[in-house]
Amino acid sequence: MTEYGGSLRRTMSPIPGLSVWDLPVHGDNRGWFKENWQREKMMAAGLPDFSPVQNNISFNDALGTTRGIHAEPWDKFVSVATGRIFGAWVDLRVGPSFGTVFTAELDPSRAVFVPRGVGNAFQTLEPNTAYTYLVNDHYSPAAVYTSVNLADATIAIDWPIPLDRAELSAKDRAHPYLVDISPILPPKVLVLGAGGQLGRALREAYADSPHVEYADRADIDITATNLGSARRWRDYGVIINAAACTSVDEAETLDGRVRAWETNVTGVGALTRVADAYKIVLVHISSDYVFDGTATRPYREEDPVCPLGVYGQTKAAGDQIVAAVPHHYILRTSWVTGDGRNFVRTMLDLAQRDVDPFVVDDQHGRLTFTSELAQAIRHLIETGASFGTYNVTGGGPAMSWAEIARCVFASAGHDPDRVTGVSTEDYFGSSADPVAPRPSSSVLDLAKIESTGYVPGNAVEALADYVQNASRVSEH
Repeated sequence: MTEYGGSLRRTMSPIPGLSVWDLPVHGDNRGWFKENWQREKMMAAGLPDFSPVQNNISFNDALGTTRGIHAEPWDKFVSVATGRIFGAWVDLRVGPSFGTVFTAELDPSRAVFVPRGVGNAFQTLEPNTAYTYLVNDHYSPAAVYTSVNLADATIAIDWPIPLDRAELSAKDRAHPYLVDISPILPPKVLVLGAGGQLGRALREAYADSPHVEYADRADIDITATNLGSARRWRDYGVIINAAACTSVDEAETLDGRVRAWETNVTGVGALTRVADAYKIVLVHISSDYVFDGTATRPYREEDPVCPLGVYGQTKAAGDQIVAAVPHHYILRTSWVTGDGRNFVRTMLDLAQRDVDPFVVDDQHGRLTFTSELAQAIRHLIETGASFGTYNVTGGGPAMSWAEIARCVFASAGHDPDRVTGVSTEDYFGSSADPVAPRPSSSVLDLAKIESTGYVPGNAVEALADYVQNASRVSEH
């Protein structure tokens, strides 16, 4: 029996993400009226902003008409237009809640939000029952559905009208049992730039995740005109863009400037159009080079950008483009170090070859190991942290490049006093090649990322571990 009046209220179910909604229904002698879908109010009450794109109606003539149990590759919001239904939901997603069952009766005053991967079934409790559902993807005959048998004793649904007296399709009667189906993986995650230092770290961070795919430039070129058709994008939930033109000095040359703008701005713009069109979460890597380095305190996420060189200008422009995508994470980082050529490995090589280097001592920041950055990316995605920009570097004290070089020497068992500090001007003053201006301070404030529950490890301690591991590898 439909209840009139009341207030909009959400009740969570034992199935993660599945919620039942009490809807205010206003009735009089003429009938009733309700706001079946009201984005602003429902989001304020806790409904995800799932961006529906299609509205469907199911009309059922007979009492006991039963449909399901089907899990579609989209979210849906189901409500009753007339009559009553018994709803049953089974979590078919991979994870600890796989197989969890929830049932509830729905009428015009109650609705349900069903997340992607949760199987749903409905049995009509009155003739001439109609229910409507909003979905956030267009129907596609290529979409993959996972179904489970309505009569499966494992899930033991207590149907109000026994299935031997209910109206079922032959197809629904033939669905497999829970024990025979493969749990549904999350929407795919795509890592671009998978051959770089960060890409390799992301492979390790997601080694336990079969739904993550990797692509280097040979697989997907974000500057190519066919990016929109490079994948079946509706299957993806996250794109991690680890592809970038990062040679800061080369960006100051005529050809390098073109490449930097093409990759870091034009390509990023094309990627944001894909992410926006398919409601994909876009993860983008930014840089300390968007700042001029004159701040007397660590840079915060909201500080105005003021890049000194071409590379920093392209990264700042790319950040602005990505920020226009509703679902985005921009990770601003500094002094990235990982598996490949980098400053730390160069210093280690010099130490082992008995070369005493001159190293800049008037630029300060923190190292960011790619493993740290990869873990932070996964943390933000999986915890559903608020979208926006986050500073992510190693923790601990700020250091100069010369101080880091001395730590490398000491950790490798060499005399740190072999490193001589020099100014940036003296170090680059005699270079015949173009040199990008460097920010003198690259120290980033980490309070925002720490507020999400992720606390970066101490960069100095991580450096010692990195050097010792690299030394062991070089010895063999």
